[in-house]
Amino acid sequence: MSSEEIISETIAFVKETLKGAEGGHDWFHIQRVYTNAKKIAASEPVDELVVALGALLHDIADAKFYDGDETVGPKIATDFLNRLGVHEGIIEQVVNIITNISFKNSLSPDGPKVRSKELQVVQDADRLDAIGAIGIARAFNFGGFKNRELYNPNIAPKLNMSKEEYKKSSAPTINHFYEKLLLLKDKMNTSTGRILAKQRHQYMLDYLAQFENEWNGNL
Repeated sequence: MSSEEIISETIAFVKETLKGAEGGHDWFHIQRVYTNAKKIAASEPVDELVVALGALLHDIADAKFYDGDETVGPKIATDFLNRLGVHEGIIEQVVNIITNISFKNSLSPDGPKVRSKELQVVQDADRLDAIGAIGIARAFNFGGFKNRELYNPNIAPKLNMSKEEYKKSSAPTINHFYEKLLLLKDKMNTSTGRILAKQRHQYMLDYLAQFENEWNGNL
């Protein structure tokens, strides 16, 4: 099976698997990350098939929707790619991306065992979709999905959380900007990722300033 056929089969599999998924982690999120990853990969020395499969499968079973079980996604991806006859070495690299891409895993003192260039590219692509206008929409969509407050001035953002604290957090959505989203610009791995993140980061700062002024009746 050619790379093009593998990617085509993977796209069909992801679309079917994520039918009815929460709006911030649905097929359209995957499609945007895939597009971003290809853009970033164009200027990086990477295996393009690994990047494509990593981007397409990175949220095939996001642990937050599986009671925090981080083994489900890698297993689903491995079983699927094995059925396609994908080389074992490629599968290992894709699983490494799925296992280590999330922000919460960057909070673990251990960190990823293999920090490949392909992981860096897909991670940047995923982080780009977490910031800017799309990032704002996704944050409030997930907050509504979890029935969280928009904002509560009596609950301060909690910085420097551990992985477990982050996973258990049920703080208002505005806190998520300070606890994660505004930190992503400086965590980009690639030069292209850093360039693309700057404008999206500024957009969030402008939004938060507007939000605060409206909240306090200053506008």
